Amino acid sequence: MGLFTKDIKTMNDLFVHQLQDIYYAEMQLVKALPKMAEKATDKQLKQGFLTHLDETKTHVQRLEQVFQMHGAKVKAVDCPAIDGIIKEADEVTSEVADKSVLDAALINAAQAAEHYEITRYGSLIAWAKQLGRSDCASVLQKTLDEEKATDKKLTTLAESKVNLRAAS
Repeated sequence: MGLFTKDIKTMNDLFVHQLQDIYYAEMQLVKALPKMAEKATDKQLKQGFLTHLDETKTHVQRLEQVFQMHGAKVKAVDCPAIDGIIKEADEVTSEVADKSVLDAALINAAQAAEHYEITRYGSLIAWAKQLGRSDCASVLQKTLDEEKATDKKLTTLAESKVNLRAAS
């Protein structure tokens, strides 16, 4: 089912489809984050990736909870956006020889994924509320708050030392 197919007829269909999309994305990130942590040379960045891996596993569980609360089957649909973000991150980071620059590239890749997630969760929360599912919205809000906090931590880490090291 593509995003703009006849299979999506109602706001509820769209909500469920986007739940399936972000569910796939979160599961792909569970696979990608350990690889990113392994590549990172900055200890704080490495630990940040591992901490966010644990959070991401919780995000998967929350999504499963929302599926169940909403009476929808827990299912993932391919998410070309996250696949592209991860592929691009792999390509760019494999081309970087300088370890300081590599850490900056890893932060950039992580923030691309975070911004995608922030966008999706924001829409899902709005749609859940529109559908009268404030219970689902409150579960999704916890994850959105964590995604925003991770993005902020990445920005702080980049601006306080990683980018400075990469530029010198």
